[in-house]
Amino acid sequence: MATSPLRQTYSQALVSSQQASGYIASNRSITGLASFPLFTHESSEQWTTYENMLYSCLRTGDDKAAHYFLQKLALRFGKNDERVMGLRGLYQEAMAEDSSALLQMLREYDEILVEDPTNTPVRKRQITLLRSLSREADAINTLVELLGASPTDIESWAELAEHYVSQGLYQQAEFCLEEILLSTPNAWNVHARLGEVLFVSTGTSQDRISSLAESVRRFCRSIELCDGYIRGFYGLKLVGKTVIQTAKPRDESDGYLQASEKLMAVIAEGAQNTVKTPSGNGDIAPPVPSIEVLQKLSEKATSILAENARKPHYDQSAGLTDLAFVVDLLKSFTASQER
Repeated sequence: MATSPLRQTYSQALVSSQQASGYIASNRSITGLASFPLFTHESSEQWTTYENMLYSCLRTGDDKAAHYFLQKLALRFGKNDERVMGLRGLYQEAMAEDSSALLQMLREYDEILVEDPTNTPVRKRQITLLRSLSREADAINTLVELLGASPTDIESWAELAEHYVSQGLYQQAEFCLEEILLSTPNAWNVHARLGEVLFVSTGTSQDRISSLAESVRRFCRSIELCDGYIRGFYGLKLVGKTVIQTAKPRDESDGYLQASEKLMAVIAEGAQNTVKTPSGNGDIAPPVPSIEVLQKLSEKATSILAENARKPHYDQSAGLTDLAFVVDLLKSFTASQER
């Protein structure tokens, strides 16, 4: 399976699950020899395929095939293997018929973690289940505990960031994403996500200006690392549009130059005050780009977005999976220009 099941579209997962029956049939010829290692051949790719098949089958509702692959993994690695325990929990959650069954699963996770608090796969299943039950506060607390024991777990930092964003806690989300970048500084998607969080974060006018400047820098960095990353261009266009529209005149008697000068005065004042007050970690906030720079960046982003919007087939790995967002943004920008 070339594509990870966690990144597959539903149609791709359906194709993978449809291959399960043939895969099972092709392996039945050696089932009777499974207890004799000399007569069997295994590889890490085989067990990775089993796990991927399990994910795809659960996603498409092929419960019998999913149970087959789960049994094979448990037979090979043992029922008490941490990863197998996490997969078993995933299977049982998928089989749960109502919320009471899910609550029973949650109690079982608690019992397992009392005996072994370091069981990371089960703890992650517990966090996912808590979120599905709309217990966001418990999920956040559990994630914080997990990261206290494993501070380099990038997946958990990303999950915690999304929890914070859903609760409107943008500063905490920014901290989580910055922790990811300490381990993976060239992750262009994380730079873009941080730019998005900075863009939607609220605060005083001075804080807003500083956040917009940092947002522009993050989107530019994501594009620098991956020049075909459409989400980065989309964000850059959106941030640039927001700042430039602020500089537009409110009435016909007020010229663009005057409005631009007013905005640049505010920007200069905000940048000057920001330099005087370093951020909490001792870093000096980046200078706010000028209107001219933002216009050039916005024009470049518009050109790239329009080029991709005209393509008959869009590469989903490049960023946004639905060009409707790009088309809507370009339409709104065109309409604002006409007005």
